[in-house]
This record gives sequence, structure tokens and C-alpha cells, in this order.
Amino acid sequence: MTRQNWRTIVLVAVLSALAWRTFFTVDETQHVIVTQFGRPMRQIVGGPGLHAKLPFQSLVRFDNRLLLYDPTASEFLTMDKKNVLIDTYVGWQISDPLRFLQAVTNVAGAELRLHDIVWAELAATLGEHPLDALVASDAPVKMEQIMRAVRDNCADGIHRCAAEERPLGMPMAAYGIEIVDVRIKRINLPEQNKQSVFDRMRAERERDAKRYRAEGDQEALKIRADADKQREVLLSEAYREAGRIKGEGEATATRIYAEAYNRDPEFYKLTRTLEAYEKVFDKNTTALLSSDSELLRIMTRGPKAAQEGR
Repeated sequence: MTRQNWRTIVLVAVLSALAWRTFFTVDETQHVIVTQFGRPMRQIVGGPGLHAKLPFQSLVRFDNRLLLYDPTASEFLTMDKKNVLIDTYVGWQISDPLRFLQAVTNVAGAELRLHDIVWAELAATLGEHPLDALVASDAPVKMEQIMRAVRDNCADGIHRCAAEERPLGMPMAAYGIEIVDVRIKRINLPEQNKQSVFDRMRAERERDAKRYRAEGDQEALKIRADADKQREVLLSEAYREAGRIKGEGEATATRIYAEAYNRDPEFYKLTRTLEAYEKVFDKNTTALLSSDSELLRIMTRGPKAAQEGR
């Protein structure tokens, strides 16, 4: 191999090394900052693709997707001095790569800062609520409000309470971080607190059950009273109608009796007397009558003898 060939090979190698050190690609899931001897020079804002830098400059790459910080459960103190174990995670992302690099350097530093700020705000916010608010039947709604307040206060760098506003620190934007969400995965209790909380929950459910039963009994009494009222109204109307029909029937019967009597008084009297016999006498009846009794005269001599005697 001639000296000219060696020069060509060396030149190609040097150009390849320069090209490898000069040109680089940016993925769509990355933020890239160009540094020179550790000092940030510029950040890539052109998006994914092929970019160039000076050969002696370096690259720092950050993930621009949503990141999760999920530490172990921590113990917090409520307003009524009860300890609770809260398992929380934070959804966050890098909003300003240059500030992020200057403030926290890397993801591990960002998680340390997130832990300090978010857990301090979470402890302050939970300290403003009693334990019952976290385990009551409407606890999911209250926890949603608490988590939203924690997220907003951490983003603003201010902790707000009813009595004052005090600075919590720099807003998260000063670290190049955006807190997307703060959520509670699980709420647990230390063993010394579980029984008392269970007793409170049981008492609350029993109180709700008694309230529901009382409301049911009240509604039942109302329904029964209304039913009794309707029953009395229906019975009174029925009695009134029955009395009217009975009166009309008796009047009709009286009229028929009167017409029958006027048509043939003797036959009517005989018929009524026979009907009286049917009602008064049966096979077991013993009657003591005087000799001049009309009933005895008719039974022994017939209706004509009764008429003659009269």
C-alpha cells in the first residue's frame, strides 16, 4: 500500500470522526441540549431529525414524555392527630429542558425536588382535614378536591390555607418541570388506628341505616293514614248508599202491603196470621193460649170462626 493510500484512509477516518461528532439525530420523544465543556449552549427546538454541532460539543438528552414518580407509601398526620399511610404518585414532564438542566441536572434530582415539594404540600393539606373526611362515604369527592389543590399549589409555589398564604418555594416552572397530576393510589392506616376507624365507619353506617328506617316508617305511617282515610270515606259512602236503598225498599214494601190490605183486608189479615204462625210455631213449640184467643180460634175452627167471634 502506497503512502498516498494511507493518507486517503487517514483523511477518510478523520472526516468520519468529525462527521460522527458533528451530526446527530433527535428522536421525537426527546429534548436535546448542546453543551460546551459542561455549559449549556443551546437547546434543539427544531423537533426530531438531523442536526449539527461543533465536534467538541456534547449532548444532553431528556425524555419529553409523561414521567411518573412513584415512591413508597409515606405516613401523614391529619387534623385530628391521626396517622395515615398515603401511597401517592406524581405525573410530571419536563417543560423547559434548559432550566431543568440548570436547576436539577437530571431525573433523579427532579424526583428529589418533587418529593420535597409535593410531600410538604400534601402533609400541609392533609393536616387541614380530619380523618373522617378521608374515609367517609363521600371521601372520593373530597380527595379529588384535595389532590387538585395540592397539584395547583405545588405548581404555583404557594400553599393556601384558610388563615394565611405562605410561600412554599419556587414554582415548579422555575425548575423546568410541569406537574400534570397528583393522585393517591391507596390510603391505609397504622394498626393502632384501624380498629377506631372501623368503629367510626360502622357507627356512621348504622346512623345512616337508622335514618333510612325512620324515613321509611314515617312514609309508611303516611301511606297507612291515607289508606285509612280513603277506607272511611268509602265505607261512609257505602253505608249512606245502603241506607238509601234500604229506605227505598222499606217504603216500597210498605206501599205494597198497604195496596194488598186495601184490596182484600180479610185475606191480607189471614196471610199475615199464617206468616206469624210460621215464625212463632215449630214442632218443638208449646203454646198456652186462652179459649178466646184469636190465634186459637183460627187454628181450631178456621178463619171464618175467627171472623164470627170478632
